[in-house]
Amino acid sequence: MAKLPDWIQAAREHWTWRGQARPPFAQTPAPGQTSVWDFPRPPALSPEAREVVVRWGGVEVARTRRAVRVLETGHPPSVYLPWDDVARHLLQKAPGRSFCEWKGPAQYWSLVDGDRRLPGVAWSYPQPLAGAEALAACVAFYPAALECTVEGAAVTPQPGGFYGGWITPDLAGPFKGGPGSEGW
Repeated sequence: MAKLPDWIQAAREHWTWRGQARPPFAQTPAPGQTSVWDFPRPPALSPEAREVVVRWGGVEVARTRRAVRVLETGHPPSVYLPWDDVARHLLQKAPGRSFCEWKGPAQYWSLVDGDRRLPGVAWSYPQPLAGAEALAACVAFYPAALECTVEGAAVTPQPGGFYGGWITPDLAGPFKGGPGSEGW
């Protein structure tokens, strides 16, 4: 594997919490829950066999039992759906780019259906960094403006506007993205 540029390595090293121990402010998980503070950093990619459904109003955008969850310390999982299980004709490339020190350069997508448009509601990693290769054939959705479910349970969006994590009843936080969480 090629050596990572120093700026990526520096971004990876600045994290305090890496899943080895829960911080004192972490919630104690209830029976049947998992603490997001037990998730690792670097993040782990985990298959999601439960049914994942994404709807936009009355339109089904995606349905799969082959999603990939990205599990990262302090974050509810971001859920990546295989392009083969997405109504790809509804997605158009959107402006903007970002870079994740773990996953690489992101491409953004808008949902378009006739006159309806939901800009920048999805993202993908067409050329992910080493360790995130499974995401190359997938797309993830911000759940705030959509109806997203995991095995029938409604998803709550991760706090803040940047991260796209999916909060389900089986998770204990607190979750990165809310006020005061910048240093997590």
